[in-house]
Amino acid sequence: MKDRLQKFLFEHAAVRGEFVDLTEAWEQVQENHAYPPAVTSLLGEMLSAAVLLASNIKFNGSLIMQIQGDGPVRLLVAECDSSLHVRATAKLAEDAVIADDASLRQLVHARGRGRFVITLDMNDKVPGQLPYQGIVSLEGENLAEVIENYMQQSEQLSTCIWLAANDSVSRGLLLQKLPEKTGEDGLSQKTEEEARVWDHLVALSSTLNRDEMLGTDIDTLQHRLFWEEDILSFEPQQPIFSCSCSRQKVSDMFRMLGEVEVNEALEEQQGKLTVNCDFCGKGYDFDRVDVAQVFTEDTSTNPAAGPKNAMH
Repeated sequence: MKDRLQKFLFEHAAVRGEFVDLTEAWEQVQENHAYPPAVTSLLGEMLSAAVLLASNIKFNGSLIMQIQGDGPVRLLVAECDSSLHVRATAKLAEDAVIADDASLRQLVHARGRGRFVITLDMNDKVPGQLPYQGIVSLEGENLAEVIENYMQQSEQLSTCIWLAANDSVSRGLLLQKLPEKTGEDGLSQKTEEEARVWDHLVALSSTLNRDEMLGTDIDTLQHRLFWEEDILSFEPQQPIFSCSCSRQKVSDMFRMLGEVEVNEALEEQQGKLTVNCDFCGKGYDFDRVDVAQVFTEDTSTNPAAGPKNAMH
């Protein structure tokens, strides 16, 4: 199993952990794109982070992680659903020039207007129910710090994450405190020993550097870091690349744009529109008859448009 999510618990500590290792799925994400190295690294880190977070949520749906930027990178999207189906894409400004060592701030927060958005989109929403969405500013020197700040604000659970990616592999490690136990008086039973153990595990994990994460398989990493700890490992899970684009979703997108705008675009393209999925590269062709049919079909159901700007 090349692509793997490995969950584990520390038997004598109220802490859970996860390693993720993506190679084949990550290669498929990049198959139709040639991103600059700095963008590749950031998008790969987002993909691993999406898997780590989605796997801890008990729901039937997708976790969609977006960074909307004001630098040379305008949008990054990474998505993981409850079956660990993953996909990701990035959009760059026209004529963007990006240094290989560009930082998160330089890529997406150059003028301080970048935003980090996490959306939980349920598959079984009731009529009128909207996806849950959390929006925070890009506070942190790297993606891991941004996510840690988000988790502290939204979940009030101490969470630490380590991420690394290049064009070959994307890996991540997450440690998270389990919810605190409370006594009959409703007060926390947190002990100084639990705090000490948490600090110790975080200190061990913080010895990881990017080169070590990229060059070492997750079994070896786990052994190096926690060989003195009693660990209970669960059955590994396999993330896989899968794109949920469809002709129906393109039709729904057309309806949101409106008949006038779509017909204007149709005339500009000599009577044929080709919409390509940014995630997988699949193209959907629409001629005048197809477009006319889109706007005569029953539109009583809510359109499923997917992540923002997912198709063009």
